Amino acid sequence: MSAQPERPTPTLAVFKLASCDGCQLTLLDCEDELLALAGAVDISHFLEASSEIRPGPYDLALVEGSVTTPQDAERVRAIRAAARRLVTIGACATAGGIQALRNFADVDEYRRVVYAHPEYISTLATSTPVSDHVDVDFELRGCPIDRRQLLEVITAFLAGRRPDVPDHSVCFECKRRGTVCVTVAEGTPCLGPVTHAGCGALCPAYRRGCFGCFGPSGSVNLPALIPLLRRDGLDEDAVGRFLHTFNAAAFDAFDASDTSDTSDASAALDKEQNP
Repeated sequence: MSAQPERPTPTLAVFKLASCDGCQLTLLDCEDELLALAGAVDISHFLEASSEIRPGPYDLALVEGSVTTPQDAERVRAIRAAARRLVTIGACATAGGIQALRNFADVDEYRRVVYAHPEYISTLATSTPVSDHVDVDFELRGCPIDRRQLLEVITAFLAGRRPDVPDHSVCFECKRRGTVCVTVAEGTPCLGPVTHAGCGALCPAYRRGCFGCFGPSGSVNLPALIPLLRRDGLDEDAVGRFLHTFNAAAFDAFDASDTSDTSDASAALDKEQNP
């Protein structure tokens, strides 16, 4: 009986566009799990960890960062062509990141103010997620991402299955931790009801409102939430700034039509938290 041919080791590549490197560092922070991962895959490209570079094709490519220059757009197309599966990691790659606040401003003016020779700066007028430019197989949210979710995504794709990453809101995580709702108990503005789970409800556990680091959850009801934010002290401009932070314009895709009846909004919030 002839021996079965040995299966090739899956190849993993990690790339960076416009970002702070925090999500790549999350992978390095996996510590013991990273050792096991390194034994199961061939890390072909990961400049945060090694200067060795091997060309594709890659079985799985992780991309951190947003597209902010023409070179970024060209590079992400090349990465997509070389990757069997492409996963974007972090708020920059999935929603444009904090740098997407430029989308609401005059980028040419920024160049003139910041740089002594703005003519040498090649940049786009907007910062956009990778999915605006190429097909993406999965988006992992967070600023930064959660290492447990990252390991689940890598393991799932290498095993040929869909990642088991829930899309419910941070409110569910507060319930699991036994954390008292900061909005109900203390009138603290919080984006937990509309924000994707993954952080473990870290901020509410320390009596701070959620800032929306993980972007929109699978069920977003801004018309119910916004009147509560205003009730708790945020005017219209403050609400806009609250929503336009880590994930910039990600919440703009949802209907934020106001309602002056905060009792209906409170009932909707209670339903969100107690399904």
